Amino acid sequence: MNPSIPGARVTGLAHAVPPAVDHQALWDSFFRDHYRGDRRAERIWRSAGVRRRHAVAVPPELDVSTWGTGARMRRYAAEAPPLGKEAVTAALDRAGLTPGEVGMLAVVSCTGYITPGIDILLARDLGMPDNVQRLLVGHMGCYAALPGLGAASDFVVARGRPAVLLCVELPSLHIQPAPDRPLIHDDLEQAVAHALFGDAAAAAVLDRGVGAGLDVVSVAARTEAAASDHMTWDVTDLGFRMGLSPRVPQVLAEHARPVVTELLAEHGLGIGDVAAWAVHPGGPRIVEVVGEQLGLSKSALQQSYQTLRDYGNCSSATVLLVLERLTAGLRPGDPAVALAFGPGLTLYAALLVA
Repeated sequence: MNPSIPGARVTGLAHAVPPAVDHQALWDSFFRDHYRGDRRAERIWRSAGVRRRHAVAVPPELDVSTWGTGARMRRYAAEAPPLGKEAVTAALDRAGLTPGEVGMLAVVSCTGYITPGIDILLARDLGMPDNVQRLLVGHMGCYAALPGLGAASDFVVARGRPAVLLCVELPSLHIQPAPDRPLIHDDLEQAVAHALFGDAAAAAVLDRGVGAGLDVVSVAARTEAAASDHMTWDVTDLGFRMGLSPRVPQVLAEHARPVVTELLAEHGLGIGDVAAWAVHPGGPRIVEVVGEQLGLSKSALQQSYQTLRDYGNCSSATVLLVLERLTAGLRPGDPAVALAFGPGLTLYAALLVA
């Protein structure tokens, strides 16, 4: 990064979540019967590393598993904007900015679509100027916060105006119907998704490099196209359905270290120089594999494990939740690395400096 060009700095991070639900209670009250008491599904549930998550649709009180996609999208349109507004308002407040000062609003989501989009509705409801530039990043999946962060950072550098990144995800709206036969592999993939995912909105404010926060130094990507079928998110008549291969950790193991070492080497750094790691907790095995490949202790990944425990996997919002947790422990000049993974099979990494 050319030091003569002011970079972009994350100056405010905040999140908003719907009401919490206990992980085990959700199994006991709904998913045990949903999966016919199958021992394999129960083992998946118990090993997910989640103690609670937050959801706009909590069965059996609100069971959307037989809803059509249109009904799910109408619920998304009702629930996502107010959650996003709460997160953005809090992030702007922490950054010391008003909505009228925002030059760009980038919204990331893969769990719902409405037109006019959330970006338009939020800009209106928050009182952003009518010439605010908007970007909607859709259907990229769990890693999408990092390309969103890169795009917002580039806008700040190029235009000299603040930007807001919002990730809002409501995977609870995509519970799939109960199997009407003994469970097969595809059903167990859904059990993994149902055991892991929770709802959240997370926002980041980026401004020119002043004040407390995190400088966005660089963003890197790697896609293993040969593994494109390992993780899918298909639009069906009954919501969005996940495909998740057990080979995902193996692919991440091949690419995590090369991506990180190349990113750091461009700036004269090594893995040992990194003070904090924000690893997207796609599941406990994902965090374990990344830690093994990078030679990190479990304590170095504590914020990722705790985010999974307290929120579940909230798709694109999750890595921002981890970043929000770890920023308090950073000193000026400390490097941090954010890592996220998703369909493609894709790895994204970002180098940030306090």
